[in-house]
Amino acid sequence: MTTYAIGDLQGCLDPLLRLLDQVHFDTASDQLWFAGDLVNRGPQSAAVLRFVRSLGDKARVVLGNHDLHLLAVANGRRQGRRDTLNDILNADDCDELLGWLRQQPLLVEDAGRGIAMLHAGLPPQWTMAQARQHARDAETALRGHGYRELLVQMYGDEPSLWDESLSGFARLRFIINCFTRLRYCDAQGRIAAEPKGQPGSQPAGLLPWFMLPARRSSDFRIIFGHWSTLGKVSWPEHHVYGIDSGCVWGGRLTALNIDDGELHSVACDEYSKTGNGE
Repeated sequence: MTTYAIGDLQGCLDPLLRLLDQVHFDTASDQLWFAGDLVNRGPQSAAVLRFVRSLGDKARVVLGNHDLHLLAVANGRRQGRRDTLNDILNADDCDELLGWLRQQPLLVEDAGRGIAMLHAGLPPQWTMAQARQHARDAETALRGHGYRELLVQMYGDEPSLWDESLSGFARLRFIINCFTRLRYCDAQGRIAAEPKGQPGSQPAGLLPWFMLPARRSSDFRIIFGHWSTLGKVSWPEHHVYGIDSGCVWGGRLTALNIDDGELHSVACDEYSKTGNGE
């Protein structure tokens, strides 16, 4: 059995099918991990959701910021000018697709392999055990009866620094922002929401979340997406793989064999002329 982790699809099904042909994906024995942002910006968001859902237990998915944004839009939030979500919202099976999406986690792990996957990042204060618990707390809220209010309250950049005393929506907002939006933070773990470029382009005092020397989750290999401008995929000195290689922006779609670290990719058409990796 081979497990492949797949970078951000963002509504691009055709490159995924070509990539699965390239790696000779076997539905009988192989498994796919999807690093979040299944939808938005590309033209095939509904088809992507249907395909991934059809894989059943052969697919593991983490939620990305665009996936959560879709859920918020479906519950009344206004679409952004670059959103491409109407093929889902107008679909006959919209409720089924959204119901399935809302059940997906923020973190998946294979403890035996010492590897985990999330969409964006972890603050340096969290161990993997803490990250696991915080993910479960947010997932429970997203799946619960009050999820609609959480989809309203999750937007915003504050609080930007973790504190165990955080509670309610402020606590959940910080957790969700880390798992789905984090790129840079300072040495204390304060999140900087604005910088999106590759390492070296950020303001002084900031580092990519995975480069902080005091990061307490460094005992796990971590796979993440979200950051298409990173410039490379493998960061072995930090035990991470950043597998969003900008498919929807005309880059590539990447698959990582999580057993041997081999990378596979296919070229992609450019679906958006105004992409910034968000």
